[in-house]
Amino acid sequence: MAPRKNSRNQSKKEVKPAAVVNKNGVKAEAAIASGGGGAASGFSGTKIFTWFMVLALLGVWSSVAVVWLELVDYDNVIGKLSAYDADGDGDFDVEDAKVLLGVKERPVSLVQREAKEESAVEEQTEPIVEEVIQTTEGTEEDEQQAPEGESPDAVGTPAKSEDATEEAFEGILAVEAGSFEAEAAVQVEETAVPLPPISDDFIPDDSRDEATQPYEESKQFTDRPGSQETREAEEKTIQEDSEGNAEDQPEDMLKYKDKKKKPKLLNTFEKTIKTEIDAAEKLRKKGKVEEAVLAFDTLVQQYPQSPRCRYGKALAEDDLAEKMRSNDMLQKALITYKEASELPNATPDLIKATLKKRAERQQFLGRMRGALATLEKLVQIFPEDVALKNDLGVAHLLIGDNKSAKRVYEEVLAIAPSNGFAKVHYGFILKSENKIAESIPFLRDGLESGDPGTDDGRFYFHLGDALQRMGDDSAYKWYERGHQRGHFASVWQRSLYNVDGLKAQPWWTPKDTGYMDLVKTLERNWRTIRDEALSVMDKTTGLFVPEEENLREKGEWGQFTLWQQGKKAGESCHSVPKTCGLLERYPEATGCKRGQIKFSVMQPGTHVWPHTGPTNCRLRMHLGLVIPKTGCKIRCTNDTRAWEEGKVLIFDDSFEHEVWQDADSYRLIFIVDVWHPELTQYQRQTLSPI
Repeated sequence: MAPRKNSRNQSKKEVKPAAVVNKNGVKAEAAIASGGGGAASGFSGTKIFTWFMVLALLGVWSSVAVVWLELVDYDNVIGKLSAYDADGDGDFDVEDAKVLLGVKERPVSLVQREAKEESAVEEQTEPIVEEVIQTTEGTEEDEQQAPEGESPDAVGTPAKSEDATEEAFEGILAVEAGSFEAEAAVQVEETAVPLPPISDDFIPDDSRDEATQPYEESKQFTDRPGSQETREAEEKTIQEDSEGNAEDQPEDMLKYKDKKKKPKLLNTFEKTIKTEIDAAEKLRKKGKVEEAVLAFDTLVQQYPQSPRCRYGKALAEDDLAEKMRSNDMLQKALITYKEASELPNATPDLIKATLKKRAERQQFLGRMRGALATLEKLVQIFPEDVALKNDLGVAHLLIGDNKSAKRVYEEVLAIAPSNGFAKVHYGFILKSENKIAESIPFLRDGLESGDPGTDDGRFYFHLGDALQRMGDDSAYKWYERGHQRGHFASVWQRSLYNVDGLKAQPWWTPKDTGYMDLVKTLERNWRTIRDEALSVMDKTTGLFVPEEENLREKGEWGQFTLWQQGKKAGESCHSVPKTCGLLERYPEATGCKRGQIKFSVMQPGTHVWPHTGPTNCRLRMHLGLVIPKTGCKIRCTNDTRAWEEGKVLIFDDSFEHEVWQDADSYRLIFIVDVWHPELTQYQRQTLSPI
């Protein structure tokens, strides 16, 4: 019997697909669709896996070839990708994207590391000249120091009035050291005024010969605290440990660097926290002074025995005081400077920088004797430092102690006979003692040295003046050099405290000034003014005092002042009430803070040296009261004129002028200074007094 077919098993048999040949002659299997009854062509799972493995192997071998054959610069690629490594883990991933999108903050450790690296880069690219501590006069200083003779900055007062008794430094700096509140009075930039050419024969009256006023802080000192560029230049020397690559530096720069080495401000321990100090310092340099104060204060609390942290706090407080224009904050900085200098383990360079900065800021606040004490301490600690002795000499001059200043500069010249800074100041003092001939070689050699702190208009001024008094025509060569150096507006206009852009001419007419009403009042009432002057001219009254500015070659010259620096001079007006009453309604005269109103009497045989006034901000009116018929004349530049009774002469006394009184009787005039007509009302209110 034939076996019975199992239909059930048969139905489960797989049907072998028929082989077909495609158009390329390759056999392919026809797949029968299960359940659909239709057929379609395609790859099996085994074939797909096979192709996947082939591609994978190709990728592996390609990678090996790239690495072994160096087909791709992986270092360069990785370096570029590292720019997006925001979380510091060495790769670019999702976490980096979160940081870049602001979803996540950067790790603190990474921020500190970048600050350290950036600091190192700044140190290596910083010019070598800026790494040097500037220890000259007072004009240059490292970040820790403040310019001193430059004087940046006691706010203040340009010059003492040429006609007022020129007392030594104290009077000058009393106004000049104006602190932040007073600094507002000198917002107007003062610079030399370009002039039209004047003939070469010219010569100057009422000058400001500083011969008896040995030293006046220049306007540069007054303006320094507010000068951001100056402060930034000082601060560049703060990078403590980076010496730079000597091989990449010019030979002349290397010599300069060898001569003055960069200060070392960090002690051994502080080098371990340099990253933290640099991070706080970076805030200060970027002008974020409030944050810098907080950062350094935190460091001081964390490391109370760190001189560098405390010094950084003092600098930040100093910057904040300037920003706030706050004397109270500056006082805090002075205390912190002192604390930093007295901590144990402070490096010598840090002590020097801290105390120099403290002395400069004391001078800014007008605390001249305090600054003197600070500098004396510095000289005791660093007795071989000639620059500190030079600064000490200036400090003595600032309080009017010429004798001590002279002794200091004699000590400097004994050990450093070619020191130009000491020479110009020593010559300056000799001239104040009226040792004219002796002062010339010191002033001349000092200027010719070109040493820092010597290129100062006052030294050109006094050298030229000394040469003129000795009859040496080379005076004008030095005036010309001073003009070329930017200290004088011209050879003839040699005032040192100027406002830029004002009209400059030696002689003026009443119409030129715009003060026609004042001129008419003076000329109409000249007899009344004369009679009051004559009533107080008797020597027994003591109202007329001798000119004490060392402007006379010979003779007698007396003055009776009614207004000085925009204020009445004591009770003077009680003696001449009518004269004062006439002037009360003319604020251009009574409010002129850079001038005076006074009577001037000159006896026969008097000669006033050529000289110039201190500022171009005023014009000077001379009303003739008692004028001899012949023998009295005044020269301003190369134009000589004579007074007339009842008439007003007007000239700009910032130009050189000279006076002769060769008559048989006295000459009496009334001097009225007025603001330069081109000054704005704001300038008249804010300019500092002279």
